[in-house]
Amino acid sequence: MTWFTAALGSSVGKKFMMALTGLAFIGFLAAHLAGNLLMIAGREAFNGYAEKLQSLGPILQVFRAGLIGFALVHVLTGLYLFLQNRKARPLRYETDASAGGRTISSRTMPYTGLAILAFLIFHLFHFTWTDKGAQTIFDLAAAAFNQPWVILLYASAMIVVALHVRHGFWSAIQSVGANHPKTMPAVTALSWAAGGIVAFGFGLLPFFMLIRY
Repeated sequence: MTWFTAALGSSVGKKFMMALTGLAFIGFLAAHLAGNLLMIAGREAFNGYAEKLQSLGPILQVFRAGLIGFALVHVLTGLYLFLQNRKARPLRYETDASAGGRTISSRTMPYTGLAILAFLIFHLFHFTWTDKGAQTIFDLAAAAFNQPWVILLYASAMIVVALHVRHGFWSAIQSVGANHPKTMPAVTALSWAAGGIVAFGFGLLPFFMLIRY
């Protein structure tokens, strides 16, 4: 296993771990969005979905533990690479935007990542680690999204998530070695689509709940 640990300990190995965990989270976001869009179908549909998830019991707990593990790897590895790059290149220099994918989303990746982490902790305390009492999860969401500051926070957070996903998807494809010149235009288009779907899908729900309920 020496070669394996040595590979993971290298910068290339760390970028590969970032790519795999990042792609896993994009997959989770897609599944989470599909479930959350059931809010549009109404109280019974969304509560039924939430109850089915809770009925998974230990499987759900294992899945959550896996997500936490992936998050720790992603965040700690990302911070390590960021600090390593800052140490190696303390002064800014010009790069070819077309070659390096230099956009606002690429330049702000460490900061949007930390912002997402802070928002995720808030989100968990807001909806998951809270005493729901006699409320269903749908009623909790409807009450939360009738508060303007909550809507503004969630809408802003989804823009940040979209920026992170946009470059994260593009960078992950590069890191796993699937960056052939013939495929990169399609990858770039898919990365923009992924960011747009996240921003529109998750950002739509607070406004829908406000207007409808």
